[in-house]
Amino acid sequence: MNAAIVRTLGALVCALSPVLVLAQGAAVPTQAEIIVTNARIYTVDEARPLAEAMAIAKGRIVFVGSAREAAALRGPRTRVVDMTGRTVIPGMTDAHAHLSGLGKVLREVDLVGTTSYADVIARVVEKARTSPKGTWILGRGWDQNDWGETTLPTHGALSQAVPDHPVLLQRVDGHASLANAAAMRLAGVTARTVAPSGGRIEKDSTGEPTGVFVDDAEALIEAKVPAPTSADSRTWAIAAIEEAQRWGLTGVHEMGVGRETIEVYEQLAREGRFGLRNYVYVSGDSSNVAWALARGPRIAQFDGRLWVRGFKLYADGALGSRGAALLSPYADEPHNLGLTRMSPDYVQSVAERSLRGGFQMATHAIGDRANRQVLDAYEAALRTVPVADHRFRIEHAQIIHHQDIPRFAQLGVIPSMQASHQTSDMYWVANRLGTERLRGAYAWRSLLQSGAIIPNGSDFPVELVNPLISFHAAIARQDADDFPVGGWYSEQRMTRDEALRSMTLWPAMAAFQERELGSLTAGKHADFVVLDQDIMRVPVELVLRTKVLQTWLGGTVVYDAAVPRR
Repeated sequence: MNAAIVRTLGALVCALSPVLVLAQGAAVPTQAEIIVTNARIYTVDEARPLAEAMAIAKGRIVFVGSAREAAALRGPRTRVVDMTGRTVIPGMTDAHAHLSGLGKVLREVDLVGTTSYADVIARVVEKARTSPKGTWILGRGWDQNDWGETTLPTHGALSQAVPDHPVLLQRVDGHASLANAAAMRLAGVTARTVAPSGGRIEKDSTGEPTGVFVDDAEALIEAKVPAPTSADSRTWAIAAIEEAQRWGLTGVHEMGVGRETIEVYEQLAREGRFGLRNYVYVSGDSSNVAWALARGPRIAQFDGRLWVRGFKLYADGALGSRGAALLSPYADEPHNLGLTRMSPDYVQSVAERSLRGGFQMATHAIGDRANRQVLDAYEAALRTVPVADHRFRIEHAQIIHHQDIPRFAQLGVIPSMQASHQTSDMYWVANRLGTERLRGAYAWRSLLQSGAIIPNGSDFPVELVNPLISFHAAIARQDADDFPVGGWYSEQRMTRDEALRSMTLWPAMAAFQERELGSLTAGKHADFVVLDQDIMRVPVELVLRTKVLQTWLGGTVVYDAAVPRR
């Protein structure tokens, strides 16, 4: 019998009979290990959207429905968890995140929320006081658009304040960095240094570097920063996992990591210390692509904690640093069309090899030119290697020409978007693009109406980890202060049902995981979140006040707000 039919029949048996059979066909006891009851459960399952109880055995859901029915599965050893009317939703998945980057940032100088360049310098000076002279000081999170004066900073004030440490501070989006004079000296950067293809070195009127390095030019300085050890990577991963759990995340799609990081994850998973489901996209440089293709896809390893079956490529940079590739020049920099980081020919080549090797593609494209180029490259690859269910993705898909919006659904390409980027960018994006191009900016409704799904995320640590920020942005297109009134281009909003799917089922579908994850359905992993208020019914302005009370992974509590963490 076809395996898909077996799985389907197994799920039906779970839903309709007291004889409990998991989706993959493995029999389980007729008595539940855990019964969750007296809850308002949003299942994200069209067959039964709302329930009040569910039963769990061997880490999977074996029944979803009424409290009366669930009670029939209670045995002498069954643990009954009374949710006292709390809201339960499926475990949320961040469909575009940087887990290792989050762990690293948690130990660097935090520049998020700085309101001036002086504020940035003050935080670096404070770090320098407790750091041995000559050691690197790293930080991330500055955004010149929040400083009133929106021009990119220059290194002079920073170099004067911190002369004895090399300093490298990444912009909030990771697509530009500010280095001080000591860092540039170590890297040998001078007025004669030429930026690599796909990068830009900002220079003043005399030709001297200002200290800002954009996109691929960042590597000129980064090459001199001491590489993290395996112990560093372990520490970062554990810290990032705990932070994700705290916000109700049970899964992430991690974008662009290398072999060494993957090996650290695998070791942690073997030790039972990887408390998250991570769908990993391998960094798209040629050496990592060759390594992963030779190794082959890795699917649902370590009890469904790790998948390694995709590649992450970069077509362009970011809007904030004017590196996003546009069809027409920037409105506030008329000579600039943005940057191309990986050529369309390279994207097509990796896409063809991915199709042959059973891998997925996820390509960063923010500007309308980059999105068109990636769609063209995918289309050409699919003509050469036709695959019916490839689920190729474009990450961000922020600015799309109106002629290209329907191509996503037509080609089966998934726009993986981050709603919180819209609310972060809306204050200044019109200055970059003018008003005409904004009709294709963060165009969620247009893409949904064309037949696409939109897995949602945060791009953390670019944005904050809390997934409800993107949920709120998706339904309101407003910031945390309810600005602007009525929402920014409100016709592009999602409904609450769509927004919940964008954090649960649609990420699962975007990662070939919908049989295992994404909804509270019999046969799937028992991953769910308990909230202190009902995000599907409270007024929009109250959504961001919601607190995560518990996060469950595979039927086990991995975060409990009532239990202090070390």
